[in-house]
Amino acid sequence: MIGEIYADALAGESTEIEYVDGTRVALETARWFEPIDGDEELLSRCASPTLDIGSGPGRLTAALTRRGIRALGIDITPRAVALTRRAGGFALLRDVFDDVPWSGHWATALLADGNIGIAGHPEVLLRRVRQLIRPGGIVLAEVAPPETRSRVDRLRLRRGRLAGEWFGWATVSASDIRRVALAGGFADAECWTAHDRWLACLR
Repeated sequence: MIGEIYADALAGESTEIEYVDGTRVALETARWFEPIDGDEELLSRCASPTLDIGSGPGRLTAALTRRGIRALGIDITPRAVALTRRAGGFALLRDVFDDVPWSGHWATALLADGNIGIAGHPEVLLRRVRQLIRPGGIVLAEVAPPETRSRVDRLRLRRGRLAGEWFGWATVSASDIRRVALAGGFADAECWTAHDRWLACLR
């Protein structure tokens, strides 16, 4: 159900993120289709090959491909994969915890748009990503501003009366990324800002 509602959101259907306390906010998928200020700060640091985890409609995967960087997007929703391919990128229907091609050989792994929060366990996610990148590879992640509290929320997607299953999603603050990176198997994490976005490079 999560995938179906998310797919409809990518198609333009009005969709909300609902938290367990009843708070609802709009899921603004339209912004993922076009370049976002600060994307260049991520794209310019990507080496070939790059794995775009949770690639959505593929704006970053396609942008890397146009630059001549070998890139693959993975997403759990068929519509997202189709949109990435339509945009000119390569994509597979795949969960990051499933078998991923070229495991152990990726130079860069992208966790843009807050995707370090996937599954609600950032340390577990980073340990998995550590298995996917090659020795000396990097992870580029988008994190929350330093004044934000790191936390794990329970939430679900809702379209009108139709609601998906509850799932965990983590928020990782820039002030905590070094601790989280270390727990995930990375020795160092560098943070910087670009157009009000907080970005991190894990090595």
